[in-house]
Amino acid sequence: MKSEFIPPIGKISNINGQCISLIGNDIDTDRIIPARFLKCVNFDSLGESVFEDDRKTLKGRHPFDLEENKNSSILIVNSNFGCGSSREHAPQALIRWGIKAIIGESFADIFYSNCIAIGIPCFTLPKKSIEEIQNYCDEQFLFLEIDLKKSFAKSKDFNLNLEIKESSRKMFLSGEWDATSTLLDNENLIENKFNRLPYIKFNSHYS
Repeated sequence: MKSEFIPPIGKISNINGQCISLIGNDIDTDRIIPARFLKCVNFDSLGESVFEDDRKTLKGRHPFDLEENKNSSILIVNSNFGCGSSREHAPQALIRWGIKAIIGESFADIFYSNCIAIGIPCFTLPKKSIEEIQNYCDEQFLFLEIDLKKSFAKSKDFNLNLEIKESSRKMFLSGEWDATSTLLDNENLIENKFNRLPYIKFNSHYS
């Protein structure tokens, strides 16, 4: 049983966790979270439905169903992960299952942006490196320590120079990815701006 979901907030500089490998190119958002789950009022229950159809097909043999992967938080994927429709529910389902970072060969652009917006860093590595990690995960646990400042990940058997867009890396290190916290931290600036707007004063005069 997963612990209660606690969303990330503010600056993110280090992510440590067990890896879970999902093999396959062009895994689209409809496979990550099928369309019938988009009717939800909020995202709270999406974690239990992530890869729902794939998991039913594999009858308990899907990586997200294996007991040894239950505490994993770093997802290892192949190329063009998150392609297809631009549903924000896909990264929301992954983060609520427990995924805190994704390392892959490549990502669909909108999926990548949706991940950044909720605090999931997406890193890339060459195809050969990803395959080596996935083969390793087939045989034994892999616990990675990710340092965003250095764009580097390490374990007892791996030293990985990760690639991430510099703008994304800076957003995580500064906390700017977290729009809500940024707004709350600048409450005085927002209120001052609000008070200087002439049409706000005008409307207040007649309210």
